Amino acid sequence: MMDWTIIFFFSFLAICVLLIVITLASLPKLGDERKNFIKMKAQSYAFTIVIGLLLIEIVKVAYLTFWTDGSYEGMDPFTFLVAISVVYLISLLVSKKKYGG
Repeated sequence: MMDWTIIFFFSFLAICVLLIVITLASLPKLGDERKNFIKMKAQSYAFTIVIGLLLIEIVKVAYLTFWTDGSYEGMDPFTFLVAISVVYLISLLVSKKKYGG
């Protein structure tokens, strides 16, 4: 029997991927320069969030291993992927609304 959290994350990721594909498919109606600009803005914002999350994780590892002698379990890659896909989807939709009309 599968865990309900895994089913929830898989379905949430599938919905995000579907919405990202639909949003990217609707961009060709715009001009090439504007379409590329919207994608670049969304990607740069998502990349900034990824770097921020990874820096927070590095600080967390350093704190747990050097100062508290605790064990570090690591970051769950699936929840990280879901979080980044949500950030990319939101930034893509905001950029499309802001720059695409």
